[in-house]
Amino acid sequence: MKHIQISFLVLILTLMFACSSDDNNSENDEITEENIYFPPNDSDIWETKSISELNWNENQLQSLLDYLETKNTKSFMILHEGEIVVENYFNGHTATSPWYWASAGKTLTTAITGIAQDEGLLDINDKVSDYLGTGWTTAPLEKENLITCENLLSMTSGLDDSLGDNISPSNLQYLADAGDRWAYHNVYVKLQDVIAEASNESWSNYFNLKLRDRIGMTGAWIQADDFNVYWSTTRSMARFGLLTYAKGKWESNQIIPEDYLNFAVNTSQNQNKAYGYMWWLNGKSSYRLPQTQVQFSGSLIPSAPADMYAALGKNDQKIYIVPSKNLVVIRMGNAADSENFALSNFDNELWLRITALID
Repeated sequence: MKHIQISFLVLILTLMFACSSDDNNSENDEITEENIYFPPNDSDIWETKSISELNWNENQLQSLLDYLETKNTKSFMILHEGEIVVENYFNGHTATSPWYWASAGKTLTTAITGIAQDEGLLDINDKVSDYLGTGWTTAPLEKENLITCENLLSMTSGLDDSLGDNISPSNLQYLADAGDRWAYHNVYVKLQDVIAEASNESWSNYFNLKLRDRIGMTGAWIQADDFNVYWSTTRSMARFGLLTYAKGKWESNQIIPEDYLNFAVNTSQNQNKAYGYMWWLNGKSSYRLPQTQVQFSGSLIPSAPADMYAALGKNDQKIYIVPSKNLVVIRMGNAADSENFALSNFDNELWLRITALID
């Protein structure tokens, strides 16, 4: 997306959110409802916790913030048990400025799929053509009918990932049987069409009703290139991270089914141990990256806690969740170094500095 397009969207969305904000109201035994704080849905109040309370190394904070600023960061937050410990904005960005989630927003589609299944609108084991009809790809019919909703969640559709982001049938071509090949592919967006068909609602309306408004988020899906991209404030991204950290619960309401979410944040297929249902998983023995079939040995982000899982988006949009440390960490901005799909060297360098602060 060109710089001028992003700037225009920021202006439009800032105005949109200013008008609409008032309308929006791996398991760890230590995570319980009693010790998680949830910010109220209908105000800007968000309780804080000091670094000294947590006995963190406060003398490491400024070097972390300096590093973030030099790496094109727009916003950064650390939550501990839901309370804000660190919240900083850089380079002209503010708490009310919207920014794009890029592929970190895939996890929003994951969440909504689980909600729709819980409501009986779909079953992730059903084939996609049960909802969209046949011919949604150019794969032979018998191959198309192998592709389930779960294959879209786990990036194992078997469709050719080398043909670009366009998801018209001509770009969705057979390469392997569903389930036999992991490849990071934009075809996951078809889940949004499945949910729209199953719910008889537009994707945006169903999303807003079932997730966004229930946890006090603001934001909107904006058409960019060939698919929708979510834009929101940093605090709205943090709300979603907190919901996921809390095992899908917001206060006393189970928003995302806990059993489904547990599947989402654990290995979903045999080819890429570091991938769940569009969540990236740390601490596995190997991993694969977008646009390559190479298997790399070792952990995804070696300097981060092994139990961490993450939503990772183009140009270093990040939601990191660490159950063992009771943390949710958010980073929004431009690419820290060079443009990237999701993961970059920045993740490892950033976690070296976060670890110096918290350990």
